[in-house]
Amino acid sequence: MKTKLLTVGQAVVMFLKNQYVERDGIESPFFAGCLGIFGHGIVAGVGQGLMQNTDFRYIMTRNEQASVHIAMAYAKMKNRLGTFACISSIGPGATNMITGAACATINRLPVLIIPGDIFARRNVAPVLQQLESAFSQDISVNDCFKPVSKYWDRINRTEQLITSLPEVMRVLTSPSETGAVTLCLPQDVQAEAYEFPEELFRKRVWKIARPRPDIALLKEAVLLIKASKKPVIISGGGVIYSEATEILKQFAESTGIPVTETFAGKGALNHDHPCNLGAVGATGTPGANEITAEADLVIGIGTRYSDFTTASKTAFQNPGVKFININIADFDSLKHCGLPLTGDAKVCLEELLQLLDDFSVTNHYRERIAHKSKNWDKQVGEFYKVSGDLPVTQVEVVGAVNEFAGPRDVVLCAAGSLPGDLHKLWRTRDPKGFHLEYGYSTMGYECAAGIGAKMACPDREIYVMVGDGNYLMMNSEIVTAIQEGIKFNIILLNNNGFASIGGLSQSIGSQRFGTKYRYRDETGQLTGDILPLDFAQNARSLGAYVIEAHDIDSLKAALLEAKSQTRTTVITIETDLTKGIPGYAWWEVAIAEVSEIETVQKARADYVEHKKNQKYFL
Repeated sequence: MKTKLLTVGQAVVMFLKNQYVERDGIESPFFAGCLGIFGHGIVAGVGQGLMQNTDFRYIMTRNEQASVHIAMAYAKMKNRLGTFACISSIGPGATNMITGAACATINRLPVLIIPGDIFARRNVAPVLQQLESAFSQDISVNDCFKPVSKYWDRINRTEQLITSLPEVMRVLTSPSETGAVTLCLPQDVQAEAYEFPEELFRKRVWKIARPRPDIALLKEAVLLIKASKKPVIISGGGVIYSEATEILKQFAESTGIPVTETFAGKGALNHDHPCNLGAVGATGTPGANEITAEADLVIGIGTRYSDFTTASKTAFQNPGVKFININIADFDSLKHCGLPLTGDAKVCLEELLQLLDDFSVTNHYRERIAHKSKNWDKQVGEFYKVSGDLPVTQVEVVGAVNEFAGPRDVVLCAAGSLPGDLHKLWRTRDPKGFHLEYGYSTMGYECAAGIGAKMACPDREIYVMVGDGNYLMMNSEIVTAIQEGIKFNIILLNNNGFASIGGLSQSIGSQRFGTKYRYRDETGQLTGDILPLDFAQNARSLGAYVIEAHDIDSLKAALLEAKSQTRTTVITIETDLTKGIPGYAWWEVAIAEVSEIETVQKARADYVEHKKNQKYFL
């Protein structure tokens, strides 16, 4: 066997740049490059390998957590058929990525995390940034990645890399098992050389299969569907990742079964399709939540049934409700004790549709669904109307951006009250037009993710919508966008506080305590004057092109100007902290059982009443 003398760091880079994926006959490189910040635990190993392989792109980020968010957004837009490797030094650089790792794993998105590690030979311990343990020398802060990774390994000997790297790819390219993969590289081992087999570095194409569900279970599902009177589909992210949107449309039109959408599944059908009831669950539309409450059969496709989707297990009120779960992962297909159609969403829907023959719901049910769909679209139009009041409302801003954006443009968001409004209101016209990270709802995701989303689809305009709280968490990646010449748009809503958690605080009786950006007053509380934050100046200082909007008309003009810019553009606008849209369903947040505060007592009483509607599905 021919061999090649390389350091571990060099071998890792050479291996990664030769990994490809193929699905439906389309082949593409799996890694778009490497993201990270060099420190003493990585610079002499993987860092030197990157310098030696300049055809494998290295992007310098400003925060290691942001590196993972960039990779996640790229993977999401690529339907999990591509990602980045994310590197860091040992210590804080590594642990900065733990939040990102959890975010990737929860959202089922592939990201390779390569943190530097302590010296494997131990003779110089404790090294800078090493966490010492009194009960083991075989531990470092990188062990913290274990519970949030789908695969974890540490390379203590050079030859271990030969068997580890294929396992890394096995998990990253698995539709059912993907998530964060952590490969810890001790800094001394990174620089050590070994005669690696050349075969390790050949071009390797990982075939992404479309597993078919068990035929007996398919036939059982057909019987359940044909026996149902009020079936409904919950479309999750798996529909979009498997590129099943066209067959879902055919399935819905043929059978008349209405479609509702999770955060990750929004865009599976165009917003104005008569079978589309829109958002479901805690942030759902009235029609979607009414129909799911009555449904005698719920067909979950590519959904993990989060508490927002199920309105904390209060969404499905029909006492005889049954579930069919189409999912690539056993773990999700068996939820709610449903009939598990474990397999790829696209081929499963194709085979199910064939077996259903000419099944259709009643004309009355079809007409009822179409009416609710059309009626909700009218309501959205009413919500989008401009009042002329200042400061403007968040909903008015959403409406202005939605109406300006093109059919293939992308809205991107993650945390706060914006995701709920977007889920409920955004008129999506493309399967990739709605990019929400709401599995982990990570504050700070947005500005970094805009980079990854734009790199994955450079022909689309990206509109990052972010509140002031999220922006302050991680705006540093604007610098990365400027350095790399990556242009996207940030619409920054300044409402002088945490609007989402403030609204939640008010709903549970806590009166927005500790959620406003205000000075501490003479009483010792944060209820003084508003803090003099200048977000426009901040964004300018990071290199962005900045436009300050003051009302909806100037916002529309700013959007037009931003589209003509060639560098990342930030549009700032002040919004009202307290004015939202009505009609959100219940979502469980535990409320103090005893309190001296009257508003909390009332909220607790309401909470107890709502909990009576929660159900087990056995």
